[in-house]
Amino acid sequence: MKVEEFGFGLPPRVWGKKVGETIYSINWLPFGGFVKILGESGEDRKNPRSFSAKPFWKRFLVLFAGVTMNFLLAAYLLMLGYTAGLPAAVTPEEIKAGTIGNFTDLKVQIMGVVPDSPADKAGLALGDTIRELKYFKEGKLLVFPISFPDRLAELINEKRGEEIILTVARGEETYDVTIFPRVDPPEGEGALGIRMSQTVIVLLPFYEAIGRGFTDAFKIAWLIVVVFASIVRDLIFQGKFAGELAGPVGIAVLTARFSQLGFSYLMQFTAVLSINLAIINALPIPALDGGRALFLAIEKVRGKPVPHHVEQTIHTVAFVLLIFLILFITYRDIVKLVS
Repeated sequence: MKVEEFGFGLPPRVWGKKVGETIYSINWLPFGGFVKILGESGEDRKNPRSFSAKPFWKRFLVLFAGVTMNFLLAAYLLMLGYTAGLPAAVTPEEIKAGTIGNFTDLKVQIMGVVPDSPADKAGLALGDTIRELKYFKEGKLLVFPISFPDRLAELINEKRGEEIILTVARGEETYDVTIFPRVDPPEGEGALGIRMSQTVIVLLPFYEAIGRGFTDAFKIAWLIVVVFASIVRDLIFQGKFAGELAGPVGIAVLTARFSQLGFSYLMQFTAVLSINLAIINALPIPALDGGRALFLAIEKVRGKPVPHHVEQTIHTVAFVLLIFLILFITYRDIVKLVS
């Protein structure tokens, strides 16, 4: 059977063509850029073209090439973002010290919303900008422009249990939201159930943007590692999952939300996604690049590879479990979307 005629196999193919020793195909399951390397699971060790026949260091570099490119893509996107203007969370101290660089558009933005909180029920979302806080007193409408998170928190605490009006900007749209701050909120949630920060748009010359792009990429990577470690720690020692997972549907919803905020926000979000993907793929979990690198390390320590059928079985089981996890997360995302 000619390669162009097949329609089955792993993965199931719609179309394929063999050029030299490489098959280029369009598959029924279009999950990213599929690449299957000859001998990647430990087979064909006697074939000099096989991945399994290559030296340890070459295989290690190949396994982490994708992880490296995800990180470099993020750094590149952040670098371009800074040359065009990139949003950044800042503190009053950083502004006074002048360590941020050139910036514009000083504002207070929502960085997180607690589910089922007053803010969540009122429709406030990640990235919304709070322009003003208003409330009626003795029949008069008092208006307080908001420039600093501390001032906003102070006003909210003063009006616990009473009606306040927040003027919120989302993209090009500005509207008022009526909301009642809680008198006795759960610990760590606040009266409204939001996390807020002072943000600016930082604009840097190209030569400074290069260094800042790589620096921020490392900072984001470290933050993701710390958060992931804390989630695993809480899961093991406290039996609770404090994180929030998002699958393809959830990521699509977040992408749409960041696109409403502006192109610079979308570019920054894409960079964070790329770093997140790099870190997850580097984890020593079978079926991922980090898992294959783990078997490579075991081979180096043992002086001989793990039997092919054992490694293949472990990767296959892990892959099936990951697919079920993705389906479960996708189901939760859809439920959240329609509820």
